[in-house]
Amino acid sequence: MAIKGNQLKIGVVLSYISMGANMVIQLLYTPVMIHLLGKSEYGLYTLVGSVVSYLSLFSLGFGGAYLRFYSRCKAANDQKAIARLNGMFLSLFLCMSAAALACGLILAQFTGQLFGDKLSADEAIKAKILMQILVCNIALTFPSSIFDSIVSAHEQFFFQRLLQLVGVLFNPLLCLPLLLMGYGSVAVVSVTTVVTISKLAVNAYFCLRKLHAPFCFHGFDWPLLREIAGFSFFLFLNMIIDQVNWSVDKFILGRTTGTGAVAVYGVGAQINALYLNFSTAISSVFAPRVNQIAAQSSGLIGPKVTPLFIKVGRIQFLVLGLILSGFTIFGEYFITEIFAGKEYIQAYPTALILIFPVTIALTQNIGIEVQRAVNKHQFRSVIYMAAAVMNILVSIPLAKRYGPVGSAAGTALSLLLGNGLVMNLYYWKTLRIDIPKFWKNILQMGKGLFVPVAAGAVIIRWVKVCNVPSFLLFMILYMGIYMLSFWRFGMNSEEKQLFIKPILGLLRKH
Repeated sequence: MAIKGNQLKIGVVLSYISMGANMVIQLLYTPVMIHLLGKSEYGLYTLVGSVVSYLSLFSLGFGGAYLRFYSRCKAANDQKAIARLNGMFLSLFLCMSAAALACGLILAQFTGQLFGDKLSADEAIKAKILMQILVCNIALTFPSSIFDSIVSAHEQFFFQRLLQLVGVLFNPLLCLPLLLMGYGSVAVVSVTTVVTISKLAVNAYFCLRKLHAPFCFHGFDWPLLREIAGFSFFLFLNMIIDQVNWSVDKFILGRTTGTGAVAVYGVGAQINALYLNFSTAISSVFAPRVNQIAAQSSGLIGPKVTPLFIKVGRIQFLVLGLILSGFTIFGEYFITEIFAGKEYIQAYPTALILIFPVTIALTQNIGIEVQRAVNKHQFRSVIYMAAAVMNILVSIPLAKRYGPVGSAAGTALSLLLGNGLVMNLYYWKTLRIDIPKFWKNILQMGKGLFVPVAAGAVIIRWVKVCNVPSFLLFMILYMGIYMLSFWRFGMNSEEKQLFIKPILGLLRKH
């Protein structure tokens, strides 16, 4: 148990190191990429990527089912069942990979019809090349995701997060020289594919040689496959919804406005994506723990996971609150003067509109794992599907009239209603998670926001950030005020120990 506990801690630490490295790299690399590609090609690169990402739907939601059924086999200590499960999942995902590859390569032949008449002739030709490479890349992610799930099921978070960190570092290091030589967006997607191949090979080697994961490719348990398919159907709906919420706005803007608007929205969406990644850094490492609780429990799981739900939610609120409040204060200068340029000024309200409403769901990410563990994720899928339809219907007219900001507003409204209001009622009334107690904890912790928000108001009103050194100085000052305020008014003794113990450990070593 001590080893697993250390894996969890190391996994969380490496997750945040990876997130931090990714953020630093994006701050340094993305402005260079935008400058070297230009607004039009960057918009095209973003648009094609968002369309190709729909091919991930060929996984049919099966990837999210692995942990639940592995945990059940492990609880029964049935090694043969684990081998058949591994073989069945890998076989299925290889077939899905082939189907996605074939479908994507066919779609790549019809880029003109797919993207509409807003693309120039040169953009249409480049879009076809980008699609072909990205289709190959996404096909490779199917088998890779199964090996990644096996690593996660064994709670080998050190290896998993270290590999993720290496991928984060190598991608821009390989891309930048090619961009400087003028190879453009084609080079970017080519490098991404090479990194995907490398990660697949390393993941497969680790599973087969280090974890000795068993695979049996005959004697499939067909009744189990039907059960997995039934479970995965609603995960598949969730995947469709995620694609709609985070990709359809780019497609709508591409057809109604052009690649310039897509580029602006893409910058805002990239900031939102980093925000989303920070929220999953903690919750993802607790997925096996939640599935183990479910496999070993009878009756309602809600009361048993409420303490974990609150604990993870508080830590995520601490991290997300810093990012959200800091971006609100410094985000406009950051986007227009450092990250993208003055012509991307609309990316600031676009990003804010996206990240404010999603914060509610991000503090409760562990709830998704609870739903999956007890096979009660169907309601969430139906509600999110309804919200996604509303998103499309509202975003189209708003995008035509207000551009990127309008399309983001349509997404924000659906997130507030579906992810926020309805799901909190479901957690409380159906899963019996103590939601009033959760929000009481968040509000108590939120007292720590008063001082930094007041300091931010003073900075906005009286201080003019005029260069990068002053921007960094005020950012560091704000982070210091934020942490001191939360230490005094927001954090409990257990959360303080999470910071104190690593520091004391380092001091003892020296």
